Amino acid sequence: MPTHQIAVFSAKSYDERFLLQASVPAIQFICHEVTLNPSTAVMAEGFEIVSAFVNDDLSRETLGTLAEGGTRLIALRCAGYNQVDLIAAHELGISVVNVPAYSPYAVAEHTIALMLALSRKIPRAYNRVRDGNFSLDGLLGFDFYQKNVGIVGGGKIGLLVAERMRAFGCEVLVYEPVNSQHCIKQGFQVVDLKTLIQQSDIISLHCPLNSDTRYLVNHDSIASMKPGVMLINTSRGALMDTRALLDGLKSKQIGYLGIDVYEQEGSLFFEDHSLDIIQDDLFQRLLTFPNVLVTGHQAYFTQEAVQHIAETTVKNVLAYLNGERLSNRVGM
Repeated sequence: MPTHQIAVFSAKSYDERFLLQASVPAIQFICHEVTLNPSTAVMAEGFEIVSAFVNDDLSRETLGTLAEGGTRLIALRCAGYNQVDLIAAHELGISVVNVPAYSPYAVAEHTIALMLALSRKIPRAYNRVRDGNFSLDGLLGFDFYQKNVGIVGGGKIGLLVAERMRAFGCEVLVYEPVNSQHCIKQGFQVVDLKTLIQQSDIISLHCPLNSDTRYLVNHDSIASMKPGVMLINTSRGALMDTRALLDGLKSKQIGYLGIDVYEQEGSLFFEDHSLDIIQDDLFQRLLTFPNVLVTGHQAYFTQEAVQHIAETTVKNVLAYLNGERLSNRVGM
């Protein structure tokens, strides 16, 4: 089989390393660190296969340029595909495949890490000790034991978080509108979203982003939560209305906020902006709160997960080149 070149966008050094490790002689990855968008899509001219990541712009305009350049397959290196105009891809004759599950353990464990860091004020304690300050004032935490934990989304990641919180002695409530029976079989109490929001001390989001879940956390839902609630989001940024979060934090209705995703993260995350003046005022205001912990979309970022992403990407490409059924195809 001749060597097929794949144009890879949003490729950091670690992406390139793991892709090369997983690669086979039949394919060659041409890696670009720039994001894929309408302006950079011309770089893929002549490439039948393009690989993109979670914050790449795969709008109709981008897809049109890719199609004109000969692209027929987009191999996403992520599970989510809400950044892809699937209708346009279908019309343009472009197939889209994803990595449906890489390491749910990675995301679940990072979720728990955010909860623990917030509840025990680990970032503040770490900085204090490094400055020689061993005072405990302002570091009072709380036990997870016997707290109500609400899991929005009973998929693989959500249930892994649920299992681990149950091990802490928490009462776990799960909202899962599609596969509730599976959650019940796992021994979890399935409730409606309103009940979960009203009764949970900790709420963790693990659901896809769609028209039903966009801004699931908003002014109204926050108002019905327990005062001092802990909110965690390692799923999709636009599940939360940032303005509503700010208002909830200011009123102390939200006691703790941990996010690994942000609705406008595309221009921020995965890049070094330490010498820049960040123009996103809402994001900057979030960072001023002492009870907010933000990580830059790193929940998935473990050796095991990145390796699996690379291996699945290679399998997806080979299936296409061999004319096999695309088992990880998304859309129409």
